[in-house]
Amino acid sequence: MKNEKPLFYTFKFALITIVSCILVLLLGLYFGNYLRTKNEKSKSVSLNDCGYTFVIDAGHGGEDAGAIASDGTLEKDLNLEIATLVACLLELNGNNVKMTRTEDTLLYDYYDDLEDYTGQKKVYDLKNRVKITEENENAIYVGIHMNKFSQSKYSGLQVYYSKNNENSINIANRIKSNTRLYLQTDNKREIKKADSSIYILNNIDCPAVLVECGFLSNENELSNLKNEDYRAKLSVTLFSALLQNEN
Repeated sequence: MKNEKPLFYTFKFALITIVSCILVLLLGLYFGNYLRTKNEKSKSVSLNDCGYTFVIDAGHGGEDAGAIASDGTLEKDLNLEIATLVACLLELNGNNVKMTRTEDTLLYDYYDDLEDYTGQKKVYDLKNRVKITEENENAIYVGIHMNKFSQSKYSGLQVYYSKNNENSINIANRIKSNTRLYLQTDNKREIKKADSSIYILNNIDCPAVLVECGFLSNENELSNLKNEDYRAKLSVTLFSALLQNEN
């Protein structure tokens, strides 16, 4: 197995400070609204109290760039930046966190199963992301991706959930709700149950969601996703939804 040192252990102190400040401000807003609108029986707690490990999976990497915007922006890079921020916030809050990748690489040879991966890189990359997740007890899988479509008019964060675990839909709904409250107030997209075309969600047993953070084919959304402040706000939105535990 390859030993990769998580980026959040060596993350620049200045960036962590900035993100922490944003976190304090946004969570102040979040919890203020949350406490006013939720039943007294509902509360927001760290899921680490229940022994969960958040597996944050930055999609694509290495020779697989994922979607490519018209200006050359690569999905794999945005995925890793957002995944790293989410992982940092979760770990700073005391949660168990595992990132599937912390560098610009595919994971087909993560376990060194074969001598030659020619023609099998994508298959093994996906299988290994599932395997990495399932190695962690009480895992919650969160895939970070970007969308792209032939028509530029489409925009908005979209969440897919695994049909294999009933808690997946709860997590997806919380991400949807927080997105509408704090990130994209005009986002009308509903969560979707993943089918066999989304390999990881179709083959994983733990609670699992895949977040398409935005459309690289939409000029305004691409501009937002390239903006560091917006990515921080998006990351905090995901982070707060993952911490919210309905009782």
